[in-house]
Amino acid sequence: MTTTDAADVSTTVQFGIDTFGDVPRDEEGRLVSHARAIRATVEEAVLADQTGVDVIAVGEHHRPEYAISTPETVLAGIATRTSRIHLASGVTVLSSDDPVRVFQRFATLDALSNGRAEVILGRGSFTESFPLFGYDLSDYDVLFEEKIELFHRLLDEGPVTWEGTTRAALHEAEVYPRTESGRLTTWVGVGGSPESVVRTARYGFRLMLAIIGGPPARFGPYFDLYERATAELGTTAHPVGMHSPGFVARTDEEAKALYYPGYEEMRNRIGALRGWPPLRRSEFDAEVESGSLYVGSPETVARRVADAIRTLGVGRFDMIYSSAGAVSAGARLRAVELYGAEVVPLVREMLADAPAGAGSRSGQAR
Repeated sequence: MTTTDAADVSTTVQFGIDTFGDVPRDEEGRLVSHARAIRATVEEAVLADQTGVDVIAVGEHHRPEYAISTPETVLAGIATRTSRIHLASGVTVLSSDDPVRVFQRFATLDALSNGRAEVILGRGSFTESFPLFGYDLSDYDVLFEEKIELFHRLLDEGPVTWEGTTRAALHEAEVYPRTESGRLTTWVGVGGSPESVVRTARYGFRLMLAIIGGPPARFGPYFDLYERATAELGTTAHPVGMHSPGFVARTDEEAKALYYPGYEEMRNRIGALRGWPPLRRSEFDAEVESGSLYVGSPETVARRVADAIRTLGVGRFDMIYSSAGAVSAGARLRAVELYGAEVVPLVREMLADAPAGAGSRSGQAR
């Protein structure tokens, strides 16, 4: 493991925002239309670009509470109104999509954005896309295994020969358009499965770890596993990213008051599907204090983000800023502005003041 000094860490760590296209409320508390929610996401991305955020990641869902089902389409719109922010999916549900079309769409986005496109591949948090696109959930594992293998081959941007059970075989197939750089930046979103971490390492992809509950330190073994696996497999150990939910307001009290109602609703909705007990307010408060919810004033959020980066050696930190649908569109826009204009600079200052060697995993080869 290569160490790096604190000043290097403060400048090399990237900061992103993630959204699932959650349908927000207007200032009167009414849920807006899907169309307005998509336009709101574009405005949030423009503001993030202007305030210095490095990346925006847009998730794919096929549920009524989320407006975005085609991340690359929304990202293409964002590309035309921004100049520097990187544009990622978060995630693209590869299992129920076609790897060739995914590559083509993101190569097109890469062209429109002058090389700013990134794809984060994953299985997704929900399963609606499988019946929607004609896939059998009994093929859940083989779909992802075969399609990620094919996508890996497509990234070489040469003739592709491939055969599997989940789509038609390819023989010396040429796939266009090709990227100007010759390689599309590719991540895999992982929810905590060691097998998924090793698979990511095997293909030499970047690892984005979803840390949505519990103290960040308990996820350290996954970072270590990725390093060991890449070393044993002879692939590149890229800086590991993490994404966690959060929300920024002017004070801690305001942030909690705005965020909790929507967070409770979302958490209980998912919990009902997965057999979890209803959320208690004490659990929320504990996550905000020392877990994986980054909710509070710019100073509070910056301190907690800096602690997580130092603890895990994170190379990129993404905040899921829209995961509370009850928050109004205006409050969400202000949260993005505070994150980019105040939280990110504060975290960089804190990392620069850290002891030498802190954040050592961020010093891996890029």
